[in-house]
Amino acid sequence: MTIKACGAHAADKPLEILDITRRAPGAHDVQIDIAYCGVCHSDLHQVRSEWAGTRYPCVPGHEIVGRVAAVGARVTAFKPGDLVGVGCLVDSCGQCEECGDGLENYCDNWVGTYNSPTPDAPGHTLGGYSQAIVVNERFVLRIRHPAQHLAAVAPLLCAGITTYSPLRHWRVGPGQKVGVVGIGGLGHMGIKLAHAMGAHVVAFTTSESKRAAATALGADEVVVSCNAGEMTAHVKSFDFILNTVAAPHDLDAFLALLKRDATMTLVGAPSSPHPSPNVFGLIMKRRALAGSLIGGIPETQEMLDFCAEHGIVADIELIRAGQINDAYERMLKGDVKYRFVIDIASLAG
Repeated sequence: MTIKACGAHAADKPLEILDITRRAPGAHDVQIDIAYCGVCHSDLHQVRSEWAGTRYPCVPGHEIVGRVAAVGARVTAFKPGDLVGVGCLVDSCGQCEECGDGLENYCDNWVGTYNSPTPDAPGHTLGGYSQAIVVNERFVLRIRHPAQHLAAVAPLLCAGITTYSPLRHWRVGPGQKVGVVGIGGLGHMGIKLAHAMGAHVVAFTTSESKRAAATALGADEVVVSCNAGEMTAHVKSFDFILNTVAAPHDLDAFLALLKRDATMTLVGAPSSPHPSPNVFGLIMKRRALAGSLIGGIPETQEMLDFCAEHGIVADIELIRAGQINDAYERMLKGDVKYRFVIDIASLAG
């Protein structure tokens, strides 16, 4: 099956419309006509080879939503017409402890939705900036949001699960004071989710101008992190902090805000390392600094169901495929509230 996609042939080349091929559905495959695909900052890193190992042509995209077009002979959970999504993973080994626990995202041999080796042409996976995709049924997710919200559901497949997973793992809920550092594609989802879980949410930003926006997203308080007085007022008061900032920054300033035995979890992926934290800030209060990577398939489905139940979607700007290069430049400047989503119908011209 030959379809239209949007991708790049080299790190220093712009994304352009190109033709790619998809395999015919096998017995356990689901063929999806893609309606929308979110734009993640990692797409930019990968397509421009800022992360090692980019394979070309590179077709990014792992925040995919659409409708089932066809299913393999042995697929029973999905049928044509179903609203579905695909996130960052399209396969894993299925044999290791992580896969057995439903944590395929920590499998040493997971297959990414794009840029991972595959028997399919051209030898690596091609992502969701495309008209269709064929995925093993184990990695297809059911969407229960109303169809009219589908475009805004797309970023849940990465930004949503990236923030939901640590909030759930560290048992965020009523009676807890939770910080969310950064109010961008990840941070805005973290605020919405922590609020829906019943926590008292404090948003951290470097920009005074984002106070009103953070409050509108569900933050109970907003702290400008470069204001020493505002930061000092919260020392040793947080049960959990979700740090979504990808740029290298001083972690100690936020670690000092944790209670004894509390944790700050990093979900942003910086292009260069953060400055090393002061170990005494950790050991003197038995604090923990942790990391978290997206989520497994069961948890991603749980997140989608939670968001459908609570009416949570991402705040998006819908763009045409031809606007993707400009969108990347705007993303680098932080000029998006809060996630770009491509209208895949625009690939047809």
